[in-house]
Amino acid sequence: MTLPEAGWSAEDLDRTPGLPPRAEIIDGSLVTPGPQQLLHMKALRLLENALARLAPWDQYRARREMSVVLGPRQRLEPDVMLVHAAAEIGPGGTWYPADAVILVVEVVSPDSEERDRKRKPQLYADAGIEWFWRVEDVDGKIVLYAYELDPAIRQYSPLGIFHDRVTLTVPFAIDIDLTEIDRF
Repeated sequence: MTLPEAGWSAEDLDRTPGLPPRAEIIDGSLVTPGPQQLLHMKALRLLENALARLAPWDQYRARREMSVVLGPRQRLEPDVMLVHAAAEIGPGGTWYPADAVILVVEVVSPDSEERDRKRKPQLYADAGIEWFWRVEDVDGKIVLYAYELDPAIRQYSPLGIFHDRVTLTVPFAIDIDLTEIDRF
């Protein structure tokens, strides 16, 4: 695998064989995550299942293991995302356009702290994605930080920090018991 002369493009993920799973393109650089920890897997399964259950089916779909193209040199793979049902891609699709996505969830891992806390929220906000959730491991329990996009300045504003239960009214009525993580 060789670095393209001009850096990696979003399209390169589809045409470069042998890339590791969950590879991303950030600022033209290929980023490959480390091994997934158990808490990370359990958190994303809990949130994907909850969002799939709570989201109005005629409006939204919960997705994971899919990427979103934010620009020519930006292709990220959120841990979980909500997409507009009307923007569903075909069965051979490998990515969603940014305007199809309304919520992204990043579960922070030791190797992704800087990206998940700083760079990815900037990129998602610049692309106009309305809601961003960041999930952190705090002493073996998950804490969810919820943000909403201020479209005038393309930055996220905090909606709340949730320790045991997430209750929000946007983008629809959300009530998620975070303590259920041990069921997964």
